[in-house]
Amino acid sequence: MALKTVTAEGAPPAVGPYSHAVKADDVLYVSGCLALDETGTFLGGDAAAQAEQAMSNLGKVLAAEGLGPSDVAKCVVFLTDMADFQAVNAVYGAFFGDHKPARSCIAVAALPLGATVEVEAIAKAG
Repeated sequence: MALKTVTAEGAPPAVGPYSHAVKADDVLYVSGCLALDETGTFLGGDAAAQAEQAMSNLGKVLAAEGLGPSDVAKCVVFLTDMADFQAVNAVYGAFFGDHKPARSCIAVAALPLGATVEVEAIAKAG
């Protein structure tokens, strides 16, 4: 199996020892995306604003491999408060449009940098 580390131009730097994504043959595994700008500054805001930035960052990582939302097969959404589920769903739905990847949504105690939303994805890359 061929592995390729992916670094996406315009996406924020990783906040730990990991890559934006790793391509394994024809599958792209995208690390969790937070509400960070391209400098790595956490933008904060409510759950919808954080989801908007996280999805934008996901789009940048996908684009680095010539992919888009319709190539995503599976997402995992992490929330620190399930009360934010509907607000995040609205942003998530707008990002994917008619495409409906498989998805899990998991409530967690905490996320890096005090974030309330994180999104990771698996996409078909070939």
